[in-house]
Amino acid sequence: MKQVQVTAVGENSFVDVDQPQVGRQDVLIKIKANGICGSDTFYTSIGGIPPRQGHTPLGHEAAGIVADIGSDVDDVSIGDHVVINPMSAEDGIIGNGGAQGALSDYVNLINAKANRNFRIIPKNIPWEVAALNEPMAVAQHAVNRSKAKADSKVAVFGAGPIGLGAIISLKALGVKNVVAIDIIPERLQKALDVGADSIIDSGKEDVLEQLIKFHGQGLEKVPSGNKRSATDIYIDAAGASIVPKTVFKIAQYRAVYTIVAVHKKEVPVNFGDLLDRELDIRLSVGYPTEIFQVTDNIIKYPELYAKIISNVFPFSDALKALKTAATPGAADKVVVSFD
Repeated sequence: MKQVQVTAVGENSFVDVDQPQVGRQDVLIKIKANGICGSDTFYTSIGGIPPRQGHTPLGHEAAGIVADIGSDVDDVSIGDHVVINPMSAEDGIIGNGGAQGALSDYVNLINAKANRNFRIIPKNIPWEVAALNEPMAVAQHAVNRSKAKADSKVAVFGAGPIGLGAIISLKALGVKNVVAIDIIPERLQKALDVGADSIIDSGKEDVLEQLIKFHGQGLEKVPSGNKRSATDIYIDAAGASIVPKTVFKIAQYRAVYTIVAVHKKEVPVNFGDLLDRELDIRLSVGYPTEIFQVTDNIIKYPELYAKIISNVFPFSDALKALKTAATPGAADKVVVSFD
């Protein structure tokens, strides 16, 4: 079968590999769609992940159809549609240094169990939407970490895939006041399309003034004479250094700042300035419990998640898909579709 691997520093290639053999407790998945993640670009840039450096299989945002099952498997049937948990694979994290990657015709789930290694989904969910399950679990974890409630006033910085996924998760929780902040008009329109109540173009508008307009005037325990926004929760899905600087300046007393984006540059923090506001800084990584929690939202709102996808490439063009996803500004969410 065909498999996309990192074959050298900065190089991806199609490689012919043997189709996995199904053991008694295994489930063989015919991959139907796989999303491209920023980590795929990173692994390519460093030439793969040891001990498979130079031949690291890629792809971990996968959905597919059950092609075969072992004789001892009784919780799934051939033909079922599933989403995959790449973290649970016994032969290493799928597409993240493990023995297998989902930019392949097939993935074999060893000693597979429903709701651990995979979850069955309705057959009406489009494959490209189903492939969003893994990254949307990342967004769901950020929302869970923020402890947002229906009456929370939330600002989401960054209307890329994770920010949009966070907006959908927030609205699914019943949060009534969600503001999306970005500098790209098309992304802000998508934020409205998936449920954001208001938007702020931070390249043209004053974020503090606009948040006060949407959320009201914030509180301070120790009056400073500075304006604060009444925003309860900030979710950072942007990763730009201006975001924490802005939040530190405008956050009200006991606001929550949840960071899910990867910040590649060091950000100075004046804790003395934040102390009397008791700003709660929370970091969010991965999806400890959310991989199949978010599936409920995908099943319920597939048309909203479909709006997140910007580009779909056939598997034959998977190398082009990887290059497109790695090119700044060329695409938002790229998905590879299999025949």
